[in-house]
Amino acid sequence: MTRHSLRLRLIAGGAAAILIALSIAGIALTILFERHVTRTIADDLDVSLKQLIAGVEAGPDGRLVLARSPTDPRFAEPLSGLYWQVGDDHDRLLRSRSLWDDRLTVPIDQPGPGEIHHHDIAGPAGARLSIVERQVILTIAGKPVPIRAAVAVDLARVNAAGRAFARDLMIALGILGAVLALATSVQVVLGLRPLGALRDGIADIRSGRRHRLPAAVPDEVRPLVEEVNALLDAQAREIERSRDRAADLAHGLKTPLAALAADAARLRDRGEDKLARDIEAVGSAMSRHVDRELARARLRGDARRGESVTVDLAPLVRSLVTIQSRTPAGRRIAFDAQIANYVSVPLDRADLAEVLGNLLDNAVRHARSRVRIGTACDSDGFRIEIEDDGDGIDEAACATVLGRGIRLDQRGEGAGLGLAIVQDVLEAYGWTLQLTRSDLGGLKASCGAAVASA
Repeated sequence: MTRHSLRLRLIAGGAAAILIALSIAGIALTILFERHVTRTIADDLDVSLKQLIAGVEAGPDGRLVLARSPTDPRFAEPLSGLYWQVGDDHDRLLRSRSLWDDRLTVPIDQPGPGEIHHHDIAGPAGARLSIVERQVILTIAGKPVPIRAAVAVDLARVNAAGRAFARDLMIALGILGAVLALATSVQVVLGLRPLGALRDGIADIRSGRRHRLPAAVPDEVRPLVEEVNALLDAQAREIERSRDRAADLAHGLKTPLAALAADAARLRDRGEDKLARDIEAVGSAMSRHVDRELARARLRGDARRGESVTVDLAPLVRSLVTIQSRTPAGRRIAFDAQIANYVSVPLDRADLAEVLGNLLDNAVRHARSRVRIGTACDSDGFRIEIEDDGDGIDEAACATVLGRGIRLDQRGEGAGLGLAIVQDVLEAYGWTLQLTRSDLGGLKASCGAAVASA
């Protein structure tokens, strides 16, 4: 996947959304957990405060006495993090053993009778404490005396619990994020699968295996499929009209060309051979152009209609060799056809005859005495090869004349218009034409299907 990939963008967007959502969820859950722990600790402090107040009494000498201590054993452990303190404004003070020589600095306020106040204060060793206090009235020496009872806990417990929860939560969220990322990837792949099917359908249309895209697609893709099919229908109608116009034009020129040939024949009968030859040369060139346009028009309509057509190669080659051997140039040529009877080619018979006929005609015209027709199948694919023992052309010229944008019929010498027709036919079937040096000394024309790159 590249940076322009839609799949990569969707997966990256989903991963970013998952990361943001899990980060927010982690922070929110940690805060909620700390609040829950804080509330739980506050409830525990309230219970300890009630136990403390229930055990506070006034002794006979006016001093405070703790008849019953809170039950939590941490109150008896020095600097355990859990403390209590009871006192008034006249130095009457009781405190838990856990405070050791320290005392709780209760904020200056006046809770009403029965009111419970919560504060955060600094405690022993600079620890941060959460304290809960309440004011009660004791009768000491016949007088009501306000007493402030307080219980405090070190908030380090809350922080430690929060950190431990955050660590465990991070692992859990990490696993959840990985699962969600995998699910997002699977979802994106499944969601984009119709686009892959659409791409394959278009490739089938381009290769001629089908004419239209299938209509059985998801609703989101159906408008695109319908538009593409409508475009294909419009293109097919336009191609058909163009084909018909080209065929009509070519057929319309046939009659004038026939009349021109008849005039040339009459001139020859009158002894004007030079003028007759000039007219025949012009008529021949025009006729070849007309034949080419007729072949191209037929290819536009017939070459790729999706039918699975094949032709046995050996009988067709024997038929073409028989025709060539009857021509004046072919009588002096020894034809060597090395083609097995089981070889068949996925081309229309008329189109393949057009190709091989032009290649054989070109080989016969340039050969000295021998033309060889064979097949080859290797890593480059299947090929039909036609070779001659003529002068040939060098490999640099072979690469030039078959280059992009260069037509062989535009050269003043060489193969001429016939090979241009061959290229038109082969391109219609996805085949290619290559010209190389033959080991016979002349030219080797190879035509075959290109092998798809991995």
